[in-house]
Amino acid sequence: MSKEKERLKTPDWKLWGPYLSERQWGTVREDYSSNGEAWTYTTHDMAPSKAWRWGEEGIAGISDKRQRICFSVGLWNTKDPILKERLFGLNSYEGNHGEDVKELYYYLDSSPTHSYMKMLYKYPHAAFPYEWLVQESKRRTREDPEFELMDTGIFDADEYFDVFVEYAKADTEDILIRITVHNRGKNAAPLHILPTIWFRNTWSWGYDDYKPVMMSSNEGDIIINHRETGEFRLYGDETDMHLFCDNETNTHRLYGVDKPGFFKDGIQEYIVHKNEHAVNYQQGTKAAMNYQRLIPGGGSETIRLRLVKECSLSPFKDFDSVFAARIQETDEFYAELQADMKDEDEKRVQRQAFAGMLWNKQLYYYNLEEWIKGDPAQPLPPPQRLKGRNHEWRHLKNSNIISMPDKWEYPWYAAWDLAFHCVVFALIDSDFAKHQLLLLTHDWYMHPNGQLPAYEWAFSDTNPPVHAWAAYRVYEIDKHENGGKGDVVFLETVFHKLLLNFTWWVNRKDAEGNNIFEGGFLGMDNIGVFDRSNVHLPDGGRLEQADGTSWMATYSLNLMRIALELSLTNPVYQDMANKFFEHFLHIAAAIACIGNSEEGLWDNEDEFYYDSLSIQDKNFRVKIRSMVGLAPLFAVEVIDDEIMQSLPEFTHRLKWLLENRPDLAALVSRWHEKGSEEKHLLSLLRGHRVKRLLYRMLDETEFLSEYGIRSMSKYHEKNPYEFRVDGMVMRVKYTPAESNVPLFGGNSNWRGPIWISVNFLLIESLQRFHHYYGDDFKIEYPTHSGNFFTLNEISMELSQRLSKIFLRDEKGRRPVFGAYDKMQHDPHFKDYILFFEYFDGDNGKGLGASHQTGWTGLVAKLLLPRKVVPTPPAEKASENK
Repeated sequence: MSKEKERLKTPDWKLWGPYLSERQWGTVREDYSSNGEAWTYTTHDMAPSKAWRWGEEGIAGISDKRQRICFSVGLWNTKDPILKERLFGLNSYEGNHGEDVKELYYYLDSSPTHSYMKMLYKYPHAAFPYEWLVQESKRRTREDPEFELMDTGIFDADEYFDVFVEYAKADTEDILIRITVHNRGKNAAPLHILPTIWFRNTWSWGYDDYKPVMMSSNEGDIIINHRETGEFRLYGDETDMHLFCDNETNTHRLYGVDKPGFFKDGIQEYIVHKNEHAVNYQQGTKAAMNYQRLIPGGGSETIRLRLVKECSLSPFKDFDSVFAARIQETDEFYAELQADMKDEDEKRVQRQAFAGMLWNKQLYYYNLEEWIKGDPAQPLPPPQRLKGRNHEWRHLKNSNIISMPDKWEYPWYAAWDLAFHCVVFALIDSDFAKHQLLLLTHDWYMHPNGQLPAYEWAFSDTNPPVHAWAAYRVYEIDKHENGGKGDVVFLETVFHKLLLNFTWWVNRKDAEGNNIFEGGFLGMDNIGVFDRSNVHLPDGGRLEQADGTSWMATYSLNLMRIALELSLTNPVYQDMANKFFEHFLHIAAAIACIGNSEEGLWDNEDEFYYDSLSIQDKNFRVKIRSMVGLAPLFAVEVIDDEIMQSLPEFTHRLKWLLENRPDLAALVSRWHEKGSEEKHLLSLLRGHRVKRLLYRMLDETEFLSEYGIRSMSKYHEKNPYEFRVDGMVMRVKYTPAESNVPLFGGNSNWRGPIWISVNFLLIESLQRFHHYYGDDFKIEYPTHSGNFFTLNEISMELSQRLSKIFLRDEKGRRPVFGAYDKMQHDPHFKDYILFFEYFDGDNGKGLGASHQTGWTGLVAKLLLPRKVVPTPPAEKASENK
């Protein structure tokens, strides 16, 4: 067992990690306005001067798991009007496609315990173009591309610093820090390097006035004393000077209210504005070591620091050897994982994907009751808060390390994102993956009515119910890693809590009680012709959703599969397996036939699934060819005959149901016809419908892109869908890149781009279909090509299309970088990968959030070689059933 795997058994190795946000400003938690305008209530301009209530932010930051002591790196190039202490970006009203971080930084490496971490920040010599980024973005329309930092040309002449920040733990609370700055320019350039440490301000709330303190010692280190952590010391190698202030709001600058003291922006005032009275030189609650350096052209400077819980007489004696050991151990950990991977570029991309997942952990702290009522020592929040955002979630008390989609664009968890994250985490840290899935089901997260919280902008929004799928996938991966021994306690625990959530869906999202589900938003921003949250539908209409219904069919099968697994050790669960099997059949019946229609949500003319809109007793099919219509492919499960024989009660009840309800049995792929190797198939689709959906999905003039499956058919590029109501015409057109409508979510576009999350589900569905149908069932791929492949072969082809978004092609270019030649070829850019939120449906360029390794981190799973055993052809399985 590797050293890192041994450390994973000791939770204390995760006491410290990259748990700071990259943006606390503009978050809902820090919004105490009357109108809920979080983006304008706290801003980037306010951030240097405001002490935050619910969390802390910083560049390359770390903290203890309760965020009492925080550390990050500050910089100043002597030209900027402010210190570079946090990442800059546009708020939702400034960007032409919504909020967007405007920085260049990369997560390069991390072990699962954070015993070693490395990231890179690129900082220009010239003044950072803050105003230019804002003004040019405001000028551009939604039809224009986003204006990025690379577009300013500020890196073109190589006049910038590469700032590498590395951490290596000598022990659980002994952290070595190495900051290496390379001047990529030809000429010498000045730089202030400011390693900064501070306490999160908890003393200003009014619950406890205890105020910790840090101070300079006689030996030149900083003593950090907090009653909850004990004494730490920060040692700096050859530091110039220590600067202290307090993590307190500068009320004069922000609100025109004078009060004495040294404020949060004191170090900035001293460095940038030469205000010698803004800092205390001996003690405070925030401190920085100032390294003022002139770095020669093509040269570098290295700063060494050590943050340790005990006094050290020789803090740098073993510095290099500890770093070398942690790097070697991290290499060994990933070498074992990548043993079957041969391509070095694939290994590089996968390792940076894991690094992005690990760096995007964050302490998420939010107590709704306190947020609504306000703190005793602070002004009362406006009365609108009592009935405002998230007021129905007063039970919610979150204070945990959680995997974020990213820590700038989305510095808050999102329910369905997190489920996908866990599948990736299971490959490197299955305990963390299981903990994350259980977290949202705890009483202080899950609503008493059974709903899972969506995200802090609107906890009551609905994300697709993918947690049961993720829980079983994590269980399977963990079981495989443990030699076939599964964590039944985890699976049983999550199953019981998901029963509550399933009941919430049935009771709240099936308005007519007909097993057709409305769902609402379901995370696919802009997928439809109008906001699918069902709040503003035309004439009080009701939208019955093909994807919402398919998600619930999938949920039923996922819970059935979990119940079957639990039944192998506890026969009591056989009855639950039967319950979800029957529920699946009722949903299958409903999606095939609603109202007076014999076709349900399936359109015989187009051979595709569509949403159904009911307005004033009239039903309309919303004929948009989108991911909504492919979602029925997700609902597929294969049961081995061996399980059937092991669970006689389940099998007896199942047979009785199918014999006595032939109307239900006939709606799914023929149950009585076993597939290859004595398997049984449960699916919303018969063989013919599978082929017809795949006919469109694998058509390069529709869904199939060179880089995966588009979220909307390219057919709508020349044939926009139009919906007319009350004299209005609403149109949906295929847009391969950014959204050109402000419908829901500023920069989230499901009208053409490629999203890895749903692509991953499609790939897994194809694999399960193949598991049943076998090698004899072949599909034309691509459509109209005349070439036929098994479903498993097609799944692997799709995996390769997605993976090559990030990989170098034969010309050395990575599609993710688009037309930026510098990023494609420059040796200081070309091998640093960004994992975007989604990707251009035509050319694979990265779009949206640029660090959403989150579910885009699924590429790490796709890059792992699959070991496939050829499957014998299923008896009669290839017929068009």
